[in-house]
Amino acid sequence: MSEWVTGQVVNITYWTDQLFSLIVKAPVNKFIAGQFTRIGIKINNRIIQRAYSYINAPNDTYLEFYIATISSGKFTPMLHNLRPHDFIMLTKESYGHFILDEIPNCTNLWMLASGTGIGPYLSILTDNCRNNKLDRFSNIILIHAVRFARNLNYLTRMHKLQCFYRGKLHVYTIISREDSVHSLFGRIPFLIKNDILEAKVGFKLDNRSSHVMLCGNPYMIRDTKKILQIKYKMQDHYKNKPGHITQERYW
Repeated sequence: MSEWVTGQVVNITYWTDQLFSLIVKAPVNKFIAGQFTRIGIKINNRIIQRAYSYINAPNDTYLEFYIATISSGKFTPMLHNLRPHDFIMLTKESYGHFILDEIPNCTNLWMLASGTGIGPYLSILTDNCRNNKLDRFSNIILIHAVRFARNLNYLTRMHKLQCFYRGKLHVYTIISREDSVHSLFGRIPFLIKNDILEAKVGFKLDNRSSHVMLCGNPYMIRDTKKILQIKYKMQDHYKNKPGHITQERYW
C-alpha cells in the first residue's frame, strides 16, 4: 500500500487553457529520473489520484509536473484550480522503469514524446548534465510532437539542454494541426513511415544502431510501435528479453 506525504504548491504556470505546470515542495523519497509519482486529493475520506512523471531532476529542491486538463474529468480540473500554498498529497515512493539504466547501449537514442510526455525526458536530460550516463550514446534525438505551436511550452528548456550537450543532443518539434516553418508537420507514425523524420534528423533509425523511447498519448505509442515493428523489425525491450522499444503510456 502506498505511503502518502503532504506537499505544498509553490507555483502554477498556466500555459494555455488546458496545459499547466505545477511546482510542489514535498518530502518524497529520492526518485530516479524518468520515474513517476501519484498525486492525490482527499475527498470525503477517499483519495482521488493520478500518476504524473517528474520533470525536475532528482536532486532539485522542488518537484515539477506538466499536466493537461481534461475538462470532462474529475481530477485534473481540481489540480488546475489549485493556488500557491494549497496542499496536495503525493506518494512517498516513485515508480516506473522508464529510466536510463534500463536502456541498452546504442548509437542513436531516440526520445519521442507527444504532449505532456516530454516530462520524463527533461528529467533524464537535466539529471544527466551532472554525470556521464549519456556518454554511451553517440546521438540523442529529442522529438516533441504537439497539435499547435503554442503547446511547445518547454522548448526554451529543450534548447538550453541542447546547448549544454554540445552536439550530442538534437532537438526537433512536430506540429499536427497547423503549419510552422520551425517544425515538421504531421504525426510521428506518418513521418517515420514515409522516411521524413529520418531524413530531417540525419541519423539512422534501424534495429542495429537505434533504441526508441516512446512517451505520451497511447494512440501515438500504438501507431508508432506498429510502424517500427513492420518497417524496422523492432521489438519491445525487456530486461530478460532485450529489444529496441521502451515505452511509457499516459492515461
